[in-house]
Amino acid sequence: MERGLIWLPLLALFVGLAWAGWNEYQKVQAYRRWSQSADRAKYDIYAVLAQQGNQLTWGLPSRQGPVGLQSLDLTQVRSMQLLVDGKSVSAEKPPGKGRKAALAFSLEDNRTVEIPFTEVKLAAKWFQVLEKDWQQLVSKDT
Repeated sequence: MERGLIWLPLLALFVGLAWAGWNEYQKVQAYRRWSQSADRAKYDIYAVLAQQGNQLTWGLPSRQGPVGLQSLDLTQVRSMQLLVDGKSVSAEKPPGKGRKAALAFSLEDNRTVEIPFTEVKLAAKWFQVLEKDWQQLVSKDT
């Protein structure tokens, strides 16, 4: 009986891990369905992000699909920054480590929007691509 009591917490741990894996799998499948029509998309535990033309849409991943969706048009952006731990950094030489990375957009209506990332390098790559797209839009307007 003692051996059974010793294995019971381990069994509970395995059940918990199996549920967590299934839950994450369901989130990824919902994200795949949501992002099919996007030109570019990313998934991580902090946010899902999709770009379709000039439109960026992001939200929180869930099993039913992204929730709390927000959007912005790159034509409304005044400036962009790559933030790591709340500080602006260069996208060409991002720091190797950081607890929190984000893309920050200052919009024409004086709002600031941040899109979180788990990986600094991935955030830097997205920043470079979006900055290039944004620069092309700005040069067309002038």
